[in-house]
Amino acid sequence: MRRLKRDPLERAFVRGYQFGLHGKSRDLCPFTLPSVRQAWLNGWREGRGDQWDGLTGTAGIHRLNQINAVG
Repeated sequence: MRRLKRDPLERAFVRGYQFGLHGKSRDLCPFTLPSVRQAWLNGWREGRGDQWDGLTGTAGIHRLNQINAVG
């Protein structure tokens, strides 16, 4: 049985979220395709917002599970 691959935009969003949550720069975005890059940046913004709200470490575990469960 073959596993279905996840949507590339969703994967980019989650990767961007993780970068933002860890306080990394948005200049580190590895994507050049505009739609995928936009999804990554949206995730990055969401992650930065959660970092600023203090949702890092054990306080943000429930949020990270919600982000990873999308789709």
